[in-house]
Amino acid sequence: MQSPQEVPFMSDLLLWLYLMNAVLLINHEIDSAYWKEWDLFKLPGGIAGFLLLHFPLLFFILYGLILVSRHSPWGLIFSLVLCFGGLLAFSIHTYFLKKGRMEFNQPISKYILKAILFVSVVQLAVTLYMLMI
Repeated sequence: MQSPQEVPFMSDLLLWLYLMNAVLLINHEIDSAYWKEWDLFKLPGGIAGFLLLHFPLLFFILYGLILVSRHSPWGLIFSLVLCFGGLLAFSIHTYFLKKGRMEFNQPISKYILKAILFVSVVQLAVTLYMLMI
């Protein structure tokens, strides 16, 4: 059983983890534009299509932050989705790096991906804990 102080602490921790992960993922998306990720994934529309795709994506990420800050049950769902998005981003780009692709091979790109992995795992653990209480 959790103490009365534990729930607010975990809620605040989740908010900060969500914010850190959002910032890391948004920076990764900026890096993705540099590396022309639309070519890597063979997405249509070039830079215009890539940017249009990011309007709802960024809205989703930021809206989730609002829901987490309001302690909404939906905030926990958005948090799970963000965690899995981070895990997916790390996994996909690690796969491409191991295949010899040069995109995201700069030290800062790799650092961002590793930080996304770490924060996503911690955020996932906190989110699952919050779902269970």
